Amino acid sequence: MSALTRGRAGPVAGGEAFTDLQRREIAGAVRDAELLSGQHLSVYVGPAEADGRQHSERLHAQLPDPANSVLVHVDPRARSIEIVTGVKARYALDNRKAALALLTMQSAFATGDLARGLVAGLHQLGTLARREQSLHTDTP
Repeated sequence: MSALTRGRAGPVAGGEAFTDLQRREIAGAVRDAELLSGQHLSVYVGPAEADGRQHSERLHAQLPDPANSVLVHVDPRARSIEIVTGVKARYALDNRKAALALLTMQSAFATGDLARGLVAGLHQLGTLARREQSLHTDTP
């Protein structure tokens, strides 16, 4: 099992696999979200250990730049989604914003569309984690 980082798709629980098109769509959503937000986004689809949150946090800690990273971990068998944000990433993506993206994913997953749910959630994460641009400058 490995994290699906920087748009790489990997295993899905139950032996199912994403199609090539779905992998490209997920990879594109990761890239788009990273460009919008300035954060590193990773996706892991696969089983979690007994405590899904702790497992997700361990996966997040293994990322190259965990402080500036956001990990989305989906365990289809357990029907769970975890979003882990790094210390610095949390400034742009707080729990409330992450919960909105989680609800978007849950809605799509409820219809059985894992890939579309991930793509929609990633797009929303990228939009919500966008850094605010200041309208004020020090120059007159």
